[in-house]
Amino acid sequence: MADFDFDQVVERRGSGSVKWDINSDSNMLPMWVADMDFKTAPVIVEALARRVEHGVFGYTHVADEYYAALSDWFEQRHGFAIAREWVIYTSGVVPALSAILKALTKPGDGVIVQTPAYNCFFSSIRNTGCRLIESPLRNTNGYYEMNFELLEQQASREDVTAMILCNPHNPVGRAWREDELRKVGEICFRHQVTVISDEIHCDLVFPGQHHQVFAALGEEFLQNSVTCHSPSKSFNIAGLQIANIIAANSSIRQRVDRAINVHEVCDVNPFGVTALIAAYTQGAPWLDALREYLHANYLYVEQFLSQYLPELKLTQQQATYLAWIDCRALKTTSHQISEQLKQQAHLHICEGTLYGEFGEGYIRLNMACPRSVLHDGLERLKRVLS
Repeated sequence: MADFDFDQVVERRGSGSVKWDINSDSNMLPMWVADMDFKTAPVIVEALARRVEHGVFGYTHVADEYYAALSDWFEQRHGFAIAREWVIYTSGVVPALSAILKALTKPGDGVIVQTPAYNCFFSSIRNTGCRLIESPLRNTNGYYEMNFELLEQQASREDVTAMILCNPHNPVGRAWREDELRKVGEICFRHQVTVISDEIHCDLVFPGQHHQVFAALGEEFLQNSVTCHSPSKSFNIAGLQIANIIAANSSIRQRVDRAINVHEVCDVNPFGVTALIAAYTQGAPWLDALREYLHANYLYVEQFLSQYLPELKLTQQQATYLAWIDCRALKTTSHQISEQLKQQAHLHICEGTLYGEFGEGYIRLNMACPRSVLHDGLERLKRVLS
């Protein structure tokens, strides 16, 4: 970790950052949207500098090197060999999800989501004319698990045709085990429900934890699912807009590819391509150091809350850099907590109800920042909520 300075505070105000520039309050500390306050891996910065030096930025051809970098990374890190013909590149995971829903469902269909869940799932389902079928996760002393009995009931409905699986899960931070994912697959395939697996946080599991690619569990899983992922979260390059859809089933892939083109999210920019290749061919040491730092930040939050705010309970997380904090003991709403923090402490977090009704009483706090910034945020939290 000594080679990478995650303690460096980078001034992001004035850089066109959604996270830092969306609010006119210069004292506001933003710990809401899921991007990191660290500079990306030096190898990515260097690769982008070389691309800028070229000086011509025309329409982008995605070459063999891109597919090789992608395939090698997933085979080496996750034991998932990706054939080139399975890959559809696009500008982001959210556009990918929307296109996949357009391709595989019809208006009025039910789409299962295990809630609380990433809020853009809801808008993608709504925008395609489908209906959200919430399948609430069970919280047992801060540890979230799937409700398989309910999932079976919901998947058996004739109007339910798809499930969006968040793997690892945002916001509860679970890295789903193989046995859990197998049960999901068995239920969905038994009832002809296609699994759309959002694996954007796959490289952000804590040290000692394992990410299981859903499609890598066997041929049935591979053929009856679509996987979305991107280096954007792991390497803090969301603004470069690059993502991939993996669809081994040729019929599914043709339909998704058509939807991607119909919605005109089939083109990517040269910087996204350059960054992905650099990340997946040279970025592993930086990412491994980052994971250690993020896990240490998680432990720091856990210790701080235990010492100063014991009524708040931090979810037992295994992945992501998003702390999911149970504030129900305060006997107030997530919205009220959020507004108090903004007004009294100039701290911007995400209120839990953004992720569905089962997020009521919770807040989500972004831990992906230098330790000094994290400490500042926690002190602001303590000042208002203690």
